Amino acid sequence: MNLSLYSCSFSKLTAYEPQVVLPYLKSKMHSIYNKEREARIQASLWGDENDSYDFEHDSVVSTLTSDAHASVRTRIIKRFQKIVGFCYPLLHAGTEGMQFAYQMLYLLDATGYYSLALHALGIQVCRATGQELMDASSRISKIRSRERERLRGPQWLKTLQGALLSSTYTVLDYAQTGLIAAVFFFKMMEWWYQSAEERMSAPTVYPPPPPPPPPKVAKEGVPLPKDRTICPLCLQKRVNPSVITVSGFVFCYACIFKYTTQYKRCPATLMPATVDQIRRLFHDV
Repeated sequence: MNLSLYSCSFSKLTAYEPQVVLPYLKSKMHSIYNKEREARIQASLWGDENDSYDFEHDSVVSTLTSDAHASVRTRIIKRFQKIVGFCYPLLHAGTEGMQFAYQMLYLLDATGYYSLALHALGIQVCRATGQELMDASSRISKIRSRERERLRGPQWLKTLQGALLSSTYTVLDYAQTGLIAAVFFFKMMEWWYQSAEERMSAPTVYPPPPPPPPPKVAKEGVPLPKDRTICPLCLQKRVNPSVITVSGFVFCYACIFKYTTQYKRCPATLMPATVDQIRRLFHDV
């Protein structure tokens, strides 16, 4: 089997290594900067300027104070962290500004490179036309045909190698679709089991308790008429019906306001009440 495809893939992987290594190094520097900043803030709060180092090395330093090698290593780590803490904000601002400048120039069609890393690698990002897609598909088909023609050995070995190549090409062709389907299936199963757990852990819904019994009418109080639309005070059809909240009975607004102002109680139950406990009703039954 010809190894041209694998050598080409290795060269592309080598070209894309900065795209992976540089963000990784930046994330590590960001972590070191955050730890150095936290240590510096804590040192400023506690008034100790000699404690601005990584707290992960506290146990190492405390147990190996007599070891000169560990002491030198600790000083080097502290010095490196101080350098990163000083340089990282400038580096971060510079890279972010450079990234923004490249993106603006790319949007204005002033450059074909989307970022500084792609510019260093000589890779331009552009939308492929239909003809380019057809050419790429034809080129891939020709390469695969040449790979099948270069198979050597007995017929059974050639058949086995051809089946392996076909399987590899199928996986490469449908890898993106399979990944999307796998993510969708994973999210669907996550939602399904999460919903089941929520249903199982949901609290039991009990029926609402019955309302409390209505207050009893006092013997010395105003009797209630059988017709609920009649005011117990004036014995006329209620006008501007209003309820007194201490008992829940409904009267005319003028009647209950005058009575409550004078006697400071509910006419029916004789419970203490004020005019502030009168509420107008806009729907009377």
